[in-house]
Amino acid sequence: MSLVPTLAETISRARADLRMGLPVILGGHLVAAVETLSAERLQDFKALGTPVLALTARRAETLKARVYDDGLGRIELPEDSDLKWLRALADPAGDLMTPMKGPLFTLRDGDATPHMAALALVKSAQLLPAALVVPAHAPAGLTVLAPGAVLAQLAGEAAMDPVAAARLPLALAERSRLHIFRPDDGGAEHYAIEIGDPSRDSAVLTRLHSACYTGDVLGSLKCDCGPQLHAALQAMGEEGAGILLYLNQEGRGIGLANKMRAYDLQDQGFDTVEANHRLGFEDDERDFRIGAALLARLGFGKVRLMTNNPRKVDMLQGHGIDVRERVPLVTARNPFNSKYLDIKARKSGHLL
Repeated sequence: MSLVPTLAETISRARADLRMGLPVILGGHLVAAVETLSAERLQDFKALGTPVLALTARRAETLKARVYDDGLGRIELPEDSDLKWLRALADPAGDLMTPMKGPLFTLRDGDATPHMAALALVKSAQLLPAALVVPAHAPAGLTVLAPGAVLAQLAGEAAMDPVAAARLPLALAERSRLHIFRPDDGGAEHYAIEIGDPSRDSAVLTRLHSACYTGDVLGSLKCDCGPQLHAALQAMGEEGAGILLYLNQEGRGIGLANKMRAYDLQDQGFDTVEANHRLGFEDDERDFRIGAALLARLGFGKVRLMTNNPRKVDMLQGHGIDVRERVPLVTARNPFNSKYLDIKARKSGHLL
């Protein structure tokens, strides 16, 4: 029946529930995001049994907690644990002030699939990657999902549907057209800026640009995103043709709130990669398959890619886009982003 929500729609509903602090059910387990959990609901969780805190392996390793499962640690909650203690494990903001949070006892037996699905779901909601999990019957009204289906769906590729397009003169490229694409999984919309009348038969000058509110809009000096965006548009405007894909994957895919958490950790002395790891994320959580899908929907199969990131080249070529040339996009340094750029080169392989 078409009126019943699909798996993708149910997952989108579950993301919204978690962001509001409402638990969901994953395979007979009650799951809540630690970031939005209330003290009252924590007590309700404890009344059902002994809850387990699921953390990514990155965060567990930072806390010196043993990791027995692939990609995550399962920490059994002590009886006297409260919300403050729980959030201190999830959020590294106070790690340097209170480095000792243990002893932490991690589980090594039993099925960890619900915990993996819980973390994947919380990550997709752009919350801190920490989830509270306890076996429980499904209370009426909660969103119910199967863990394996959640993991498979979130690892898959969303279909990109065109929504609208219109002419949009830009300061750096007056003959431009903005296309809006909406994924079928309820995620953020992505944009394609078509400069001039690029041929579908030749390699078009192309840029995959990840959204950066701080750099693109506010003019932040901590990164090179804003200057790269404007340099790419200027090059396309001068050439008379190009495609700039603006992908809503803020903060390398972790979202603006978590990006600000990472900035706070950088102020404590950690570099960009270390900050992501302390939060529980990988170096880069972006899905560049989106770029390949948008290019294909627009009819482009060959590109000259403006990037310093070889991973983008490999990804596009691995998904059917012929990258004829990598066009460097190096912008000026400043005292605030010099270390950031050094880390991009040394740890992330960017060619700077």
